[in-house]
Amino acid sequence: MQKLMSSCTAILIGKNATIDGSTIIARDEDGEDGVNPKTFKVFPAKDYTGEHYVSKYNGLTVEMKGQGCRYTATPNGMPDEGRWDEQGINEYNVAMSATETEMTNARVLGHDPLVKNGINEDSMVYLVLPFVKSAREGVQRLGSLIEKYGTGESNGIAFSDKDEVWYLETGGGHQWVAERIPDDAYAIAPNIMCIEEVDFNDHDSFMYAPQIKEFVEKYHLNPDPRTFNFRNIFGTQDEADAYYNTPRSWYGQKLFTPSLKQEPTSQKIPFIQHAEKKIAVEDVEYFLSSHYNGTPYDPMGTYASGTTEEQRKFRSIALDRNQSSCILQIRNDVPAQYAAIQWINFGFYCYSPYVPFFTNISDTPAKYKYATDDAQPDKSAYWLNKLLEVIVEPRYHEFINEVNDFRDRCQSYGVGRVDTITKTAQIQNSANLINYLTEQNMKTANHILNETHELINQLLHEALLNSKFQFERGDNL
Repeated sequence: MQKLMSSCTAILIGKNATIDGSTIIARDEDGEDGVNPKTFKVFPAKDYTGEHYVSKYNGLTVEMKGQGCRYTATPNGMPDEGRWDEQGINEYNVAMSATETEMTNARVLGHDPLVKNGINEDSMVYLVLPFVKSAREGVQRLGSLIEKYGTGESNGIAFSDKDEVWYLETGGGHQWVAERIPDDAYAIAPNIMCIEEVDFNDHDSFMYAPQIKEFVEKYHLNPDPRTFNFRNIFGTQDEADAYYNTPRSWYGQKLFTPSLKQEPTSQKIPFIQHAEKKIAVEDVEYFLSSHYNGTPYDPMGTYASGTTEEQRKFRSIALDRNQSSCILQIRNDVPAQYAAIQWINFGFYCYSPYVPFFTNISDTPAKYKYATDDAQPDKSAYWLNKLLEVIVEPRYHEFINEVNDFRDRCQSYGVGRVDTITKTAQIQNSANLINYLTEQNMKTANHILNETHELINQLLHEALLNSKFQFERGDNL
């Protein structure tokens, strides 16, 4: 069965735009249905030479070669449906998030159709992340694979290292461009083509398929030949975009650049933007778990919400198809051996907490490695957080304050753990560091899992005491 990831939201932030000088790429992975069990795993370094890779999703075949490094990932819990490694950081502190599903317009697809057995989302991380030592190398490797094998999807893919943040977009079967996010800027990507004007002479900020200019000129694809706006040439910009996609960019820019005056349905919302304050991990978490909070478009019907029609007008970031959200943070104020952190949130993001995992590790917690189609909250972090969603959703206004207190406690604990582990890592010898970080990750995860169990227990008892089926003889007879 194919698992389509078509509803994601991403944010990319340069190192001079963050509060601590980190680079950040982050994305919500949302599925086509409400259940797609996710795991968090680490894959060891190995020699890929001689491996005959065949995608279980679309039949792509690649003859592998070369030494690959260790990397983390958040693959599907059911490996027979394909890898879907999605998001991770390798041992060289290169982060990759694949993918943000996008759409190519019909005219472009007529001249360069999608390739059925091409490089798709399920395979990208596996074929790229183990083999690159910088974000720029990641763009170049994926771009060359798209040129050779083609792709069956239109996607946006994020890369970062300690210095650079890149966003690569594919258009049609073989075309692609990538833009470096300026160090002092951020960018938000919903499910639309995002990159705008491409400067073919600025090789520090842009990379692209070598034939893309010729392709566009040959088939007369550019509606404004004075420019080369990738979004306008390859994108869709239709009515569906105005209600499903652009409002998410509008809300993110409303949060980080509040002086802007834009309409949620505008097709002119810029990709690259500058924040009016430094952005912290907590700000990214808020955005990735938001639902138009404080606006008339909040589907949860909070105090600021508008009419029923307004509440259902736009697709929010937090929705029932949420599966796994990752913030990939590469810090610049600590040694490289413990600079990379992958903040992970399974379940429904505005109820469940983000958990910080150092990525220079050899293993992940047992409950993060296990998730099947059977709901087993006692064995799986994914299912535990999905259970929390089921309990809270029908009683949102009764439980949300307790949920928010819980998430704040978990965040404070996580931040404190990052401080403690970072400080203690300084005195670990290099031979023991990986084991130390692995063990500390287990401790962090277990604490937050226990906190989640306690919250669920508390909310269950409160819900039972407020059943509509209560009937006391003394009160009614």
